[in-house]
Amino acid sequence: MPDQIAQQLPRRTILPNPWSLGAALIATIVLLPIAAVIWFAATPTENIWPHLRSTTLPRYLYNTGVLMACVGVATAVIGTVTAWLVVMYRFPGRRWLQWALLTPLAIPSYVGAYALVDFLEYAGPVQTALREAFGWANARDYWFPQIRTRGAAAFVMSLALFPYVYILARAAFREQSGAGFEVARALGAGPFARFWRVGLPLARPAIAAGVAVVLMETVNDFGTVDFFAVQTLTTGIFSVWRQGGNLGGAAQIACVALSLIVILVTLEKISRRKSRFAAGARNQRPVTPAPLQGRKAWIATVICALPVIMGFVLPIMVILSHAFDAAEWAAPGLIEAVFWTLLVCGSAAVVTVVGGVFMVYGVRMSRKRLPALLMPITGLGYAVPGAVLALGVLVPLVWIDNRLADTILWITGDDPGLLLTGSAGVLVVAYAVRFFAIAQGTADAALGRVAPSLPMAARSLGRTAGGTLRAVHLPLVRASVGSALLLVFVDAVKELPATLMLFHEDTLATRVHAKASLENLAEAAPAALVISVVGLAAVALLARANR
Repeated sequence: MPDQIAQQLPRRTILPNPWSLGAALIATIVLLPIAAVIWFAATPTENIWPHLRSTTLPRYLYNTGVLMACVGVATAVIGTVTAWLVVMYRFPGRRWLQWALLTPLAIPSYVGAYALVDFLEYAGPVQTALREAFGWANARDYWFPQIRTRGAAAFVMSLALFPYVYILARAAFREQSGAGFEVARALGAGPFARFWRVGLPLARPAIAAGVAVVLMETVNDFGTVDFFAVQTLTTGIFSVWRQGGNLGGAAQIACVALSLIVILVTLEKISRRKSRFAAGARNQRPVTPAPLQGRKAWIATVICALPVIMGFVLPIMVILSHAFDAAEWAAPGLIEAVFWTLLVCGSAAVVTVVGGVFMVYGVRMSRKRLPALLMPITGLGYAVPGAVLALGVLVPLVWIDNRLADTILWITGDDPGLLLTGSAGVLVVAYAVRFFAIAQGTADAALGRVAPSLPMAARSLGRTAGGTLRAVHLPLVRASVGSALLLVFVDAVKELPATLMLFHEDTLATRVHAKASLENLAEAAPAALVISVVGLAAVALLARANR
């Protein structure tokens, strides 16, 4: 009897959850380039690791380590001090300086490097003015510091990257209770003691997170160190792969760079795990800025204005001074670069944000353990240097391209060559993997603000999971999705290492690099100015979100 009843009941077909499958697919796409780099590093055709270890690798590691140390310390000091001043005190220009301190993010570090050299070189305005003022005939009549040095590279990167620390430190100081500082003042603590003993310890996790991002960007940088002739791990990947033609050696150097990032991320997470900070009350009193008077007020203004002048105003002025050549604005090369930049970076922004929304919504809908475990992994791409990611994308692609060409040759008898390598689609994939963490984090925060009762009501009315996403969630998170699209687009526009390695057409970033590398800043200026304007849009968005 039970067997007969079982035969009459409809059989249920167990199908895999599409949300779980989508999460697994996205995680696979993110991890595949990294796995490919590790595989080729472990199985090189020609093993040059002993040669690298005894010759160039120590120099790459030393220069990278020195740059990380210098840039990390400089950005921590600049970002923390300026954030403390704009939150805790009132002084002339504070209202606009607290937003102007974000503007150096609009200037890629390699653009700042070109501007600094043009401003300080022998034929630049500074040395020209010195020669005219003192009557010097040539460089042998006076001493001027060398410009293209490792220290100059660290200086430029510090000015371009300190806003990452500033924005997080400012938020941490603003969230602290004003009562704690008043108690410290009542106990006799002076301004420095209140900063060192009260404000800084509470803001340390945020500052550490900002410095970690800065150090990742320092390892990823190629344009600045290449222009200043500083040999780092990233330039080593380029030289071994593109000049030496050794895939295994480039992958081995890439693994060293990846190891540095993994160690850095691990240390940052450990440092935050050991710290526990909580607000004492829900309605805590915010910090009230104290007015500064006289010389102290103007010193605070100068301290906050200098990073803005050096990191944004000076590069923009140098670029503008070269950007008035109307012929260059109409050059076919610039127009093509704008076209490819809009196409590739726009497509990457759409793909990345759609994937991020799908991933976050899928984890919430499936409630399975696998998607929840995979979602943090998908943010790993942001920590991977662009050169490493490009190498990991390029290697599997070449293999697929060769198999595809062989298949077409076998079927048609014609050799089509490599169809995918160097295409725009490959760069879109690389950008999507690199900046997926931005889209995922924004989507997670936005969907988390949607009241659970709204999608539950839609599901009770017969809406499917996809229908609920379209009808309920997307209208409510439209602003956040638009912000994520803009941020991914801007970061993709500024990305240089992956673009140089994967794409054979000019984008704005590669055009600026190519022209400036030939000491032709006049032709590089229009593209650099367009990049800076696009970056300012992201800065305006950040300023609006952090009011």
